[in-house]
Amino acid sequence: MNQELLYPFDAAYLLRHRKRLRRELLEGSSWIDVRLAVLAGSTAQEVLDLLELFLLNDGIRPVFYQSEYNRFYEEALFDTARLEEFRPDLVCIHTSTVNVRSYPRLTASADEIERCLETELARYESIWKSLTSRLGCQLIQNNFEPPATRGTGSFDCASPAGRTHFVSQLNLEMARRALNDRRIVLHDLASVASITGLDQWSDPGRWFSYKIPTTPAGSAMWAHSLANTIRAIYGRSRKCLVLDLDNTLWGGAIGDEGADHIRIGRETAEGEAFTAFQEYCLDLRQRGILLAVCSKNDEAIAREGFAHPDSVLRLKDLSAFVANWEPKSENIPRIAAALNIGLDSMVFVDDNPAERAIVRAQLPAVAVPEVGVDVSRFPLVLDRGGYFDVVSLSSDDINRNVQYAGNEERTALSSTYANYGEYLAALAMRAEIASFRDAYLERITQLTNKTNQFNLTTRRYTMSEIAQIASDPRYIALYGRLEDRFGDNGLVSVIIGRKDEAVLHIELWLMSCRVIRRNMELAMLDVLIERARDAGIKTLAGYYSRTSKNNMVADHYEKLGFERTFLAEDGSRSEWRLDLAPDYVPRNIHIQRIA
Repeated sequence: MNQELLYPFDAAYLLRHRKRLRRELLEGSSWIDVRLAVLAGSTAQEVLDLLELFLLNDGIRPVFYQSEYNRFYEEALFDTARLEEFRPDLVCIHTSTVNVRSYPRLTASADEIERCLETELARYESIWKSLTSRLGCQLIQNNFEPPATRGTGSFDCASPAGRTHFVSQLNLEMARRALNDRRIVLHDLASVASITGLDQWSDPGRWFSYKIPTTPAGSAMWAHSLANTIRAIYGRSRKCLVLDLDNTLWGGAIGDEGADHIRIGRETAEGEAFTAFQEYCLDLRQRGILLAVCSKNDEAIAREGFAHPDSVLRLKDLSAFVANWEPKSENIPRIAAALNIGLDSMVFVDDNPAERAIVRAQLPAVAVPEVGVDVSRFPLVLDRGGYFDVVSLSSDDINRNVQYAGNEERTALSSTYANYGEYLAALAMRAEIASFRDAYLERITQLTNKTNQFNLTTRRYTMSEIAQIASDPRYIALYGRLEDRFGDNGLVSVIIGRKDEAVLHIELWLMSCRVIRRNMELAMLDVLIERARDAGIKTLAGYYSRTSKNNMVADHYEKLGFERTFLAEDGSRSEWRLDLAPDYVPRNIHIQRIA
């Protein structure tokens, strides 16, 4: 991860050194390749040049298609042949306020204003309908930044005919309509422009000369935010915030000053800043981000800080706690192992620049934002960095902390039984295994993009593709939820099989690492065979493609009794076959099926 591409960044520097940065980033070896079509209402090249850098820094290698200048509407509705030939994974409708055409007159009646609003919305809805029906892929639609000028000053936001008011209504209605269509992801350009500042966002001279609606700084912020949205679509957002303690979660060194004298609370400006940061962290936890502590401290003393009466965070809010005198670059991998997540899922925050530099150098997969030493700015740096951006929130996301908390109790239980079979029986596991349903499509999409270790082919899918598979009779598509005596693990397994006469080709088989060795794969296999037989399938065909992370499942099909039919010379790919015998005996004995 290149630190120069993390917020805050220097747009002029990035544009000046773009070719070098691109060349260095392309030296990486593990990519998600994404075909991105951009239908633009303005000159988009500057944004796309920067977008490529930000995506490469996130492990996403884009191939771009660009519409002709300002022909986004025509190419979406009428001239789609070249676009269809490109076969995009994502389409971005690259528009902004310069593309709003139906502003009402200042003297317009309420009916006229409503017609203007509907005319503008109908134009974009027709684009969405055409592209989703023709291409079947995910769309990213910008909303609109506030107009650069206000015809009636402050009254512009109150007057229904004011341009500021009209754009606000347009954004609200566009959000409502996009929220009801899973194929549409709304990119919040309005907030990006507000964060940048409208005077720094646009330059009329650039628009009149080059039809570029933004300054270089505006283009960089636009590209960075769009990259965060694409990263979220492909499951590359972070899910764990690792925190230092002294002068990060509270003021002062608890080992020197004692828990009673750390600075937190609302009595002073300094204490209030630390309280605000803790509140920000708690907000992240409540939407499913894991919180962990990594501190150079005596553990018993460090824990006392969370008992302070003004501490917003409590020990129960932390999914991992490591406090000792060993290097943090060694402790962070231990936290990752304990939580069973990758280092590329972690963000590390520490007020000490030396600690940040060491972790950055030793653990390049960990995001280490340059937060500085002023805790009042920590939430801003994390928010602007977009590390935890999402395009949807499922119940499994929100309950992630509860699901991880139960793992400690499961581990403790395992030590009380003589053999593993007794332990599995004692868990009292129950599984819901069924065909894809609308309520779970978001979570299924997330899993296909986030799960790397127990993932046989690591194919990635967008929401639109998953929705299409769910309704396509050519596929057998199953999800699995698992609960036990300690709680609900959520939706943890997905299988996608494509029918080809009497053969079912298993294009995707994945499972969340937090339920590995619970026999969930046996329960999924039993249901898969049941569904395959009902569809007249005689043979299951399984595929394994090795990556840097999924070696643990190289023998998955062998363990399930499949016969290997192909092995690449370098061992990177293998193919497997299982003929469905009429006397097949279900393998799962420890999980009760409830659906």
